[in-house]
Amino acid sequence: MARGGFPGMGNMGGMMKQVQKMQKEMAELQEKLEEKEIEASAGGGAVTAVANGKKQVVSITIDEDVVDPDDIEMLQDLVLAAVNEALRSAEDYVSKEMQKITGGMNIPGLF
Repeated sequence: MARGGFPGMGNMGGMMKQVQKMQKEMAELQEKLEEKEIEASAGGGAVTAVANGKKQVVSITIDEDVVDPDDIEMLQDLVLAAVNEALRSAEDYVSKEMQKITGGMNIPGLF
């Protein structure tokens, strides 16, 4: 039996320090995500959506040339495409930032 009473438990202090470091980095990332803005557009820039790193849409810009009262469906499609791409890009950004912190470990419930 290892010193300390339990086999394999000798590095518990080091593991706890690593967990504390990850917690600190996660808190910093939370703040950073609120400020990070990810932009996506559709229709060649006719509709632009901006999402933050918390995957919330913060703005939508629509070029007046694309506003056609006789073709509302096209405008709706462009808005959906821009918003979905902005949210997808925000998700990718968050995943990459999380991998930097967790070293690629998948820890359920973090985001």
